Amino acid sequence: MPDESQPQDEFDYVVVGGGTAGAVVAARLSEDPSVTVCVLEAGPSDVGDDNILRLDRWMGLLESGYDWDYPVEPQEHGNSFMRHARAKVLGGCSSHNSCIAFWAPAEDLDEWGALGCEGWSAADCFPLYRRLETNDSPGDHHGRNGPVTIRTIPPDDPCGVALLEACAEAGIPTTPFNTGRTVTRGAHWFQINARPDGTRSSSSVSYLHPILGKRPNLEVRTGLQAKRLVLDAGQRCTGVEYLTPDLIHTRTVGARREVVVCCGAIDAPKLLMLSGIGPAEHLRETGVGVRVDSPAVGSHLQDHPEGVIMWEARRPMVTTSTQWWEIGIFADTGSGLDRPDLMFHYGAVPFDMNTYRRGYPTSENAFCLTPNVTRARSMGTVRLRTRDFRDKPRVDPRYFTDEHDVRVMTHGLRLARDIVSRPPMATWAGRELAPGTGARTDAELLDYIRETHNTVYHPAGTVRMGATGDPEAALDPRLRVKGVRGLRVADASVMPFLPAVNPCITTMMIGEKCADMIRADRD
Repeated sequence: MPDESQPQDEFDYVVVGGGTAGAVVAARLSEDPSVTVCVLEAGPSDVGDDNILRLDRWMGLLESGYDWDYPVEPQEHGNSFMRHARAKVLGGCSSHNSCIAFWAPAEDLDEWGALGCEGWSAADCFPLYRRLETNDSPGDHHGRNGPVTIRTIPPDDPCGVALLEACAEAGIPTTPFNTGRTVTRGAHWFQINARPDGTRSSSSVSYLHPILGKRPNLEVRTGLQAKRLVLDAGQRCTGVEYLTPDLIHTRTVGARREVVVCCGAIDAPKLLMLSGIGPAEHLRETGVGVRVDSPAVGSHLQDHPEGVIMWEARRPMVTTSTQWWEIGIFADTGSGLDRPDLMFHYGAVPFDMNTYRRGYPTSENAFCLTPNVTRARSMGTVRLRTRDFRDKPRVDPRYFTDEHDVRVMTHGLRLARDIVSRPPMATWAGRELAPGTGARTDAELLDYIRETHNTVYHPAGTVRMGATGDPEAALDPRLRVKGVRGLRVADASVMPFLPAVNPCITTMMIGEKCADMIRADRD
């Protein structure tokens, strides 16, 4: 029960989750000195923490104390050992990832709009990317004075240089990203949201660090995990219950105007369901009282499943890097596509997280390509494990339950071999470590994929937005939770479907748009 001996704090807006979108929402709302904003973040602050701030250390954050580290449910067609890294730190996954920065393809955003998400087309959203960025890439469409530093990775990795030459020989031209035109078939050095000194330009670094302690109307509270949302008898969200630092007592922070849930594609549906907003039958089975029967909450989980193919390097690989995964390759596996259905990340490091346990050899001097399905059709769910907020949810991506995903991934492994067999890679590519040259048939490649695949850590769509009358959408196009007043969601969970690229910058864009809509609806 809440500790009634303590007064109830109250703000105009309460933002639950100071992550990739939450930091943006809080910073933008607090620009108005006439309103008060409180951020509740379960993880620690990232201020002064080089484990977080140094981008080249990002791989050490996986399965660390900064990671919720969610296991997946047993997968009939996929890797049941796989875990979903979700950041437990201010800045969320933008403080935890490799900071690959993409504008979403215009075609994806226009499709969002066509699905009933009015106001979310490319024409509506591209100005928000421009607002948030300071980009070193040419083009009048780019922003030059936004809070997020975005820059193109310099071509300092000689193996990467050779790989781009090999891609060109394989019919995949060297094509820069974020030019305003979707790259359906092309390869290039990534753009990353990082400063030249190697500090990640996360949402926390970019939006919150410059204003912490300088805005009396903004309070950022870290180390506080939300237990549930408080709804009054009129179905209005009036605040958030959270566990106090003593790990015993519960306090409530009230919201005079709105609560904005920014907990990400796994924890946002979890919090809504713990609060009685979700599939009624599931809530009853779990012992949670139903406030709003919303079948879409926790449904439509989509991700970018990722395979790996790895080679021992004949020459010494680089010993320094911006973030070790510096090149992207896009391809189309069929004719007439307006967006790529296959993407690779090139890693200048071994990536044996899921291969070594299965008996595949490894090396400290290796490189890899990681094909991923950009438009995966396999859909999963997030469900409560129990009604206890401390328990991890059931995350069931249902990987490779759609044959499309199998076909694209298998094509990706073969295309990777084709690229690396080209003459520019002859002095770099040694023994194929995984899956090894013995895996050739569709059945052999499929067995390897299902045993060893990973994820690009891009869960999305679990509290998706859509038209007001769409039963498959938990939110309206203004990110308001249907059936509840005073409650919005802003993070990757709101996406109608996952864009074909790394979605971190798009999640920041969602934060920008959410703040705009809150201000517009208030005025």
